[in-house]
Amino acid sequence: MKKISIGIVGLPNVGKSTLFKLLTKQEVNIANYPFATIDPNVGVVTVPDERLTKLTEMSKSKKLVPAVVEFYDIAGLVKGAYKGEGLGNQFLSHIRDVRAVVQVVRVFKAGDIIHVENDVNPIRDIDIINTELVLKDVETVDKRVQSLEKESKSGDKEKIKAFDVMKRVKEGLATGTEVRRMGDEILSSPAVEELSLLTSKPQMYLLNGAEGDVTEELKEKIKSSGGEYVVADLSLAADINFLIKKAYEILGLISFLTTGEDETRAWTIRKGAKAPEAAGEIHTDFEKKFIRADVVNWEKLFESGSWASARQKGIIKTEGKEYVIQDGDVLEIKHG
Repeated sequence: MKKISIGIVGLPNVGKSTLFKLLTKQEVNIANYPFATIDPNVGVVTVPDERLTKLTEMSKSKKLVPAVVEFYDIAGLVKGAYKGEGLGNQFLSHIRDVRAVVQVVRVFKAGDIIHVENDVNPIRDIDIINTELVLKDVETVDKRVQSLEKESKSGDKEKIKAFDVMKRVKEGLATGTEVRRMGDEILSSPAVEELSLLTSKPQMYLLNGAEGDVTEELKEKIKSSGGEYVVADLSLAADINFLIKKAYEILGLISFLTTGEDETRAWTIRKGAKAPEAAGEIHTDFEKKFIRADVVNWEKLFESGSWASARQKGIIKTEGKEYVIQDGDVLEIKHG
């Protein structure tokens, strides 16, 4: 599993740096003017998980190791960012490496915080950001189509297939369709995956303000784009953990756990992964040499009081290569 990294994007002064500060409890440069954040601030945030605390107590573990998410606070985008307006190109290139994007959208009305477009209009703001991401992808895809056109003339079947996929992506982007809405066949194509296109990444919206500031029209717009949203007044928010939970949901991720005297640890894996893949998260060799996994739900294990007691009660199951990992499974891997 590649590290979980999430980019925070939006127009200047919508609350991105405030969100980053809440998430990471780090002091970052929050200033009431555009481009205060020139390099992306990277914050490593632990994933809240009460299960770990309970299992650490049960096993008397020396260490508790939570799962982590990296958040990139990417400086404010403006119209024309894709061609370098503001500090656009620099920021857009920082988003390439993230797994998902949180777009912060201002819905609060407070007049003392200046808006880069001079008034508060969330639908327009979403369109500005999404257009910039689409246009940056158009630029990337255009270059790739040109090179694949030449490469496919060699008769290489893979190159011909990639060329065909890229042409379809180019046509879709030309109509303003984000890559993530072009269907699984395109999204899972190696030609698309290797480009790390900005609009291929799962995206969620954080609407900064109160529920009452969110119009039905805005909800409808997000829904029709296949997006998900959460509403939070960042000026009041004390706890922003729901955002990490939501990110896990939209990325299709779950956690499994290991526990013992040395450490109790949470591991992140994609939903639907099988036992050998989980073993590979712990150590790459374990996936190749996987024999079986002893598995128990964390709650049943905790109620039993120990691994030995759970085994006596017969609640630890021995599973093979086809077992699909469930969120909250505690594993002990047997390998060759």
